Amino acid sequence: MLVHRNLLTVWLLLLLHVFGSAARFNLFGHKKNPVPQEGDVRLFGGGVADGRVEIYHEGQWGTVCDDGWDLAEAQVVCRQLRFPGARSVVIGKDYSKAPGPIWLDDLKCQGTENYLSTCAFKSWGTTDCSHKEDVGVICETSGSNVTGGDSSYSLDHSISLSDERGQIFDSESGCDFSITVMSATGNTEEDGTPEMAGSTVCAHKAILSQFPLFNASEGISGITVDIGQACQQNFASFIRYIYTRKVEVTFSSVQCLHWLASKFGVKQLMEDTGRLFSQILPEDATFHTQVSLYEYAAETGDLVLQENCIQYLAWNYQNLTSSPAWTQLSVELLGALLLRSDLVVPDEYSLLWNVESWIREKGDSISSETQVDLLKRIRFPMIPAEALNDLESNSSLYATHEALYRENLLKALQFNVLLFGNLVSNPKFDKDDDDYRPRIYTAEPWSTAMTRTQNRQMHYNRFNQYNQYYPSSRVINTPVHNSLIFKNNKIQWEANVFNNQQECSNRGVRCESFPSARLAPQNSLTEWRHILFRNRLLLMCQGTYIFQVQDFKNHMAVNGSLAPAYPCPDDQYTYQFVVRPEYV
Repeated sequence: MLVHRNLLTVWLLLLLHVFGSAARFNLFGHKKNPVPQEGDVRLFGGGVADGRVEIYHEGQWGTVCDDGWDLAEAQVVCRQLRFPGARSVVIGKDYSKAPGPIWLDDLKCQGTENYLSTCAFKSWGTTDCSHKEDVGVICETSGSNVTGGDSSYSLDHSISLSDERGQIFDSESGCDFSITVMSATGNTEEDGTPEMAGSTVCAHKAILSQFPLFNASEGISGITVDIGQACQQNFASFIRYIYTRKVEVTFSSVQCLHWLASKFGVKQLMEDTGRLFSQILPEDATFHTQVSLYEYAAETGDLVLQENCIQYLAWNYQNLTSSPAWTQLSVELLGALLLRSDLVVPDEYSLLWNVESWIREKGDSISSETQVDLLKRIRFPMIPAEALNDLESNSSLYATHEALYRENLLKALQFNVLLFGNLVSNPKFDKDDDDYRPRIYTAEPWSTAMTRTQNRQMHYNRFNQYNQYYPSSRVINTPVHNSLIFKNNKIQWEANVFNNQQECSNRGVRCESFPSARLAPQNSLTEWRHILFRNRLLLMCQGTYIFQVQDFKNHMAVNGSLAPAYPCPDDQYTYQFVVRPEYV
């Protein structure tokens, strides 16, 4: 009787709070991964930059015994994975069952090797260890990382749901629906087929039937779901969310949870994890997360997420070029970045240098046609005139693509020595051509930076001490235009950051919020009727990443675009003013 009563209680709880939802999106985790090469390493079972060390040998992934491991060995693993360095060695952690062999034992590295397989060790597969001794590492993601770990965000849609629903899922009491989760390990079976690893989650039809895409209907006792290996560790959390409507989301799990919610029509979770992408993008200084999310958005056709990711990458392009993800960037993504006018770079010459370096790094893996297509997206007329003189001798690809460089150098020369009226009279000149539009150039003389606290002074009275802010101000001088013929025609600009209404009033300025930024010319612009200044304000968080770009209206900074701002802890940011003249 007691058993019957307990089962009745379970089913009553399961049948409460039924929610409807709709399906959306496509598959994730079925993207063809690059074929592993002999000696490749990977981190399994952790976050973006930590996990169990595995190495690929003779067509199979295997682990490494922790005997004798210290930071020297960890440094080699992290270097091979293109992280800046190693933070620590992890010993004795359970990263879930390792299906493959233990390939390496008694490893001895100097710490300077580029590949783990070049360190000294007994021989492949010779070991007296068990998988309980598999070693893990935690890699550094950046010397100036904003966050120290995989930050967690709590999503709670439970409203009045009972906490007992989570206990029911955890206990598997009365479960009647089995979900088998399968993913490829990266190894191959003897017959050449991919080796698969799986786990099983026991659930209840009464809960899953709220979401028809689980197919938890009468007469069906279970389903099999194929997902990527990195996503498998988050599947149980996803199913538990369906019971409790609560889940902890990190930047290493959000992509997986978003896809699962999309695949099974859990709309509220899908929407909220989608909103978290903007919060999470700045957290990975390696840029693996941002690049992965962009590729995911491109595959699933999520144009909003795709634009969100590429905008962040464009604003923080300089950080991207020095990150571990840079050389792994796809041709498609780099090409998309080169089309953008909101790309933030020191100048166009440095952008050309970056692209040439990327092409050299790729070597023969990209065709000559692809190289030409990327180089055509460089805006040669925007390259500083002094750099054009040295381009032939300094460019590493000039000889390979001489015709392209000569054609674009001629285009740049005409832009620099002809007046606008003469350019327009040329039938081949198209003033709407993006080649004549500036990006966001931060090199001198076009940019200046300041902080709100630069003019802060400490004051005291008989009761306490307090900070008093005075308007920050900076004067910069720029040419009227970046064409060489305007080199000696200067405009003086005053950049201000106002902290209160009194400061604004003192300058005869109306401020709608504080702090407010202003960039105003100190000369008359009326004689330059063919030139329009589309200036920008960059907000840089803690000196590490750009989290918002603002326009200027009547010389005051406004968030005129609908581009989302990314988070900045404690509002610790720097203002960078950028002058951007262009012909109209």
